Amino acid sequence: MSTASRVGLDPFATTVRGLAEPDQVHTALRAAGPLVRVDAPAGGPVWIVTEDALARQVLTDLRFAKDPAHAPSGWDARTAGLEPRAAEQPSLTTFDGPAHVELRRAHAPLFTARRVRENADRITDIARELLTGLAATGGTVDLMADFTSRFPLTVLLDLLGVPLDRIDEAIVACRSMVTEDADERGAAVAVFTDLAAAALHSGRGGMAEELRDRVPDHITESQLHYLLFALIFAGQLTTDSALGFLLAHALAGGIDEVTAHGTRTDEFVQETLRRYPPAPFTLWRFTTTEVEIAGVRLPARSPVLIDIKGVNNDPRRPQGQDLTFGAGAHYCVGAQLAQWELRAVVEVLRTDFPRARLAVPFAELRQFVFGDIQGGKLMELPVALHG
Repeated sequence: MSTASRVGLDPFATTVRGLAEPDQVHTALRAAGPLVRVDAPAGGPVWIVTEDALARQVLTDLRFAKDPAHAPSGWDARTAGLEPRAAEQPSLTTFDGPAHVELRRAHAPLFTARRVRENADRITDIARELLTGLAATGGTVDLMADFTSRFPLTVLLDLLGVPLDRIDEAIVACRSMVTEDADERGAAVAVFTDLAAAALHSGRGGMAEELRDRVPDHITESQLHYLLFALIFAGQLTTDSALGFLLAHALAGGIDEVTAHGTRTDEFVQETLRRYPPAPFTLWRFTTTEVEIAGVRLPARSPVLIDIKGVNNDPRRPQGQDLTFGAGAHYCVGAQLAQWELRAVVEVLRTDFPRARLAVPFAELRQFVFGDIQGGKLMELPVALHG
């Protein structure tokens, strides 16, 4: 029986670095071996999987559970960034096995490729309206200041049936969710609860009402509010981050170079998501029993993460689907919507703002990495929409 390698750095540290600078953290993790042991933010060890085949094994093995009930007994839920236990709050991201299948069956039809295509014109119109409004102000605009948050939130609220005059509240609530202030986060959750209720009782026939009709009978109204909160917050957080990286690369050399021929936009979106996955690590998983992986024996309640960014960028990784949206039963239910949103922004820039360019050199762009298992985002993205 072997032991997991260690690395002499903290993969969960908050950092700021240039977008053009190499990512030393994920490179070091990958170089250390297929399974790396580091110190967890909430205390004790955590094991990080850095190799593609091993990652897919873990992602499809029910002995690695999502339910925080299996977390180390000494962990503080707030420090670790844990959701409520599955028994306390049903969630796609904490249920496993039949309970997860049942809940996913209610969500999945809302976000199929066909359903997203049906809403493609509306998604594109939202991107066009927002970018046109910014362009009308003249001069340089910082797309990270508002656009990258407002666009995915507007799409989500519109699809769910939340009145769009509530969008500013949603933006403030999303930003408050990533602060250290517990009172701010509590107030943000209250806003999301109110937004969910508004969607469910608006009479607009949005996806929130459809989800209510599809969830199992035992799901309460309060629990349904939480499910809608998860869709809104996760959908904004991840797309916000991805848009920044996508636009930085798209505008560095000119949008016309990215969309030179028919399939180029799709390829560009996929490649950017591979290089800069919105979630660099999976959410926490915990062993439900003693498990041996990569020759290392992990005791029950061991926290395990997949290094999505490291695996995606491993030059030895076999050709095929990357891990940006996960794998197995917990593959991201909103993957089709997220990709279409990114595609829509690129296409609007191509058709409406073909001269759009970065207003600063690419090398000056900087990203803020939140720390813990969260991802990062560009700090600023100054753009001249009219060139």
